[in-house]
Amino acid sequence: MTTKPTFTGENVNDIGFRLILIPLFGIAIPLVTRMVDHSSFPLWKIKLSYGYTIGIAFIVWEGNRYLLFTLRAYFNWFNKPIKKILALLFAITFYTIPVSALLLVGWFHLFQKGSVNWSVVTTATLIIMICVVFITHVYETVFLVKQAESDQLKKEQLERAKAEAELEALKNQVDPHFIFNSLNTLSHLIEERPEKAKLFNDNLAEIYRYILQNKARDLVFLKEEIEFVEHYFALLRIRFEDAVQLQLKVDDMESEQFLIPPISLQVLVENGIKHNEFSDLNPLKIDIQFGHESLVVKNEIRKKVLRKPASGIGLKNLDERYQLITAKRMVVDENEHEFIVTLPVLKIN
Repeated sequence: MTTKPTFTGENVNDIGFRLILIPLFGIAIPLVTRMVDHSSFPLWKIKLSYGYTIGIAFIVWEGNRYLLFTLRAYFNWFNKPIKKILALLFAITFYTIPVSALLLVGWFHLFQKGSVNWSVVTTATLIIMICVVFITHVYETVFLVKQAESDQLKKEQLERAKAEAELEALKNQVDPHFIFNSLNTLSHLIEERPEKAKLFNDNLAEIYRYILQNKARDLVFLKEEIEFVEHYFALLRIRFEDAVQLQLKVDDMESEQFLIPPISLQVLVENGIKHNEFSDLNPLKIDIQFGHESLVVKNEIRKKVLRKPASGIGLKNLDERYQLITAKRMVVDENEHEFIVTLPVLKIN
């Protein structure tokens, strides 16, 4: 995943802003203070005068801009707001006033033969200072907005990276769990019903091919998942024969229009087999039917006495995968007779 760099002052594209406002201030301030005598100055002198004042605006602007960008490395609005304000005021005041006054005096020496009008110098310096404070405020506002956007982007990227890592970890839990249960079943068949072991092994290979093909996918077509659970249930029938029964009530049109996280149904079927008693005379029925943009998986409750208390990690794992992939949660409901899980499915746009 590509991460954009954190915002710094250098990320601000203010070239257009400077190209417009520096000449504007360089012309407006002498006009307001009437520094340039249009009635007595020849045209070339008027042009040079405004060129000089634009140069003053450029030097004052760029110097304060440099100070502003430098101070960002030392002071933060959120952590040290008072120090930030004091540092800004100190820096721009002790740069702007001396530099402006000195350059304005230089203008009088060049264009007024050394006759300095201190009233004009004072007024012009004050106006420049006010302009600098205003522009500094604009810069800092832009900085804060950009910083907030950068922080939000970074937060979203970190959350996405965390979610991707969690999802990958959850996906990796599926394989070992399935392998462990399948090998236990195969071991049981080899010992008790070796004639079924080869058939089980062939079917297991097909099942595991599906897992390998879809491990990296977040979603699969519901039709693919239905076919997978049918193959998985065929393995159960090899071992338990008529002691387990599967009822599927999902038509082909529905299964081709919706998506579901892979290996979801297998977890629920396995959960029903693991926690309930069943026999040929009293088979366990597992029912999978399509509801309103959801799959309802239910089985009868005949709780088996387990040597170890159930950890519930299979259902928890599935629920967490659902939240990370679909931003939805599965719904688990249990009554006296049935264990019911509702899985939301995603419609193809």
